[in-house]
Amino acid sequence: MKQTVLVVGLGLIGGSIALALQKSPNVRVIGFDVNSDTLQSAKVLGVVQDVTKNPEETAKKVDVIIFATPVNATLEWMESLKSWEIPTDTIVTDTGSTKSLIMEKAYELRENGITFIGGHPMAGSHKSGVLAAKPYLFENAYYMLTSLEGEDEEKINTLQNLLQYTSAKLMRVSASEHDHMTSVVSHFPHIVAASLVHQLHAEGADNPITKMLAAGGFRDLTRVASSNPILWRDITMQNREQIAGQLAEWQAEMKRVEDLLISGEATQIEDYFAKAKSVRDELPISSQGAMYMTYDLYVDVPDYPGSIAEITAFLAEEQISITNIRIVETREDVFGILVVSFQNADDRDRAAACIQKRSPYEIYIS
Repeated sequence: MKQTVLVVGLGLIGGSIALALQKSPNVRVIGFDVNSDTLQSAKVLGVVQDVTKNPEETAKKVDVIIFATPVNATLEWMESLKSWEIPTDTIVTDTGSTKSLIMEKAYELRENGITFIGGHPMAGSHKSGVLAAKPYLFENAYYMLTSLEGEDEEKINTLQNLLQYTSAKLMRVSASEHDHMTSVVSHFPHIVAASLVHQLHAEGADNPITKMLAAGGFRDLTRVASSNPILWRDITMQNREQIAGQLAEWQAEMKRVEDLLISGEATQIEDYFAKAKSVRDELPISSQGAMYMTYDLYVDVPDYPGSIAEITAFLAEEQISITNIRIVETREDVFGILVVSFQNADDRDRAAACIQKRSPYEIYIS
């Protein structure tokens, strides 16, 4: 069955969805973006097959509309939809990282005869914009779908069948479940990371050398603190009740840690770290989660001239692409002095096999 899809918002997420859907010869993708340069780039690069400058008019003749815009912008688009002429069999979805406000608005669209099924592909990149769009961005990532109670199962299946071309792991949850789970594994950790950086900044006033020591594990631990502050302002505001609940539980956990430190019981402190290690080691390392994951490979290379060039030469000879490479200056308890990042788990696995085969260096996947 031929399908026409309108993607509104052609940044990293929207562009990558557009590319992924074109894997099907039966899907035609039309794109719109408020930025005319982005729209032109998307057309020239083949991110979409066609573009429109009038999404309201185009919406009259498409099967699916995808709003790949920030949640606040999506809410505005959803309000606009009320006055559009949307065919009754058209499916509307989004890619927003919070779902409760979106699905509340979806009830208003249902009253206007419009089917809205919420979506959230949990993937990202260290780059942004249409130039960073890739058809495999969502491969093995979780793609959460949220529907209103009593939604037409046939329409949900239609959307799922379309999104299968993203190669993501589709999962259906309620809006409240989605926002709770993402608060635990994404939203709250961003706040913790930001708070640790603030604490480091305050410490640096009296002990500036501390900042130099933060170049290793601390930098990796707080990587997400470098995320777009406007984006995270909006996410925090939209999901503040769930995040506040996580903060209360975390404060209780910190009180438990404080009690352990005051009591000074070595066995209990060891047990605390052992339990954390056990739980952390059981986490999956081969698929995307709620937070953008870099596919990093730690290589324990000796610190002498030419060792890094040797590793990159091995990878180049086997045509394995890397996205980033950096040296961990402060070793602490971090495995490896060289950290090489890849686009996906397959490339990382190939690189690990290559280095194991061609060098004596130890490798580690965290």
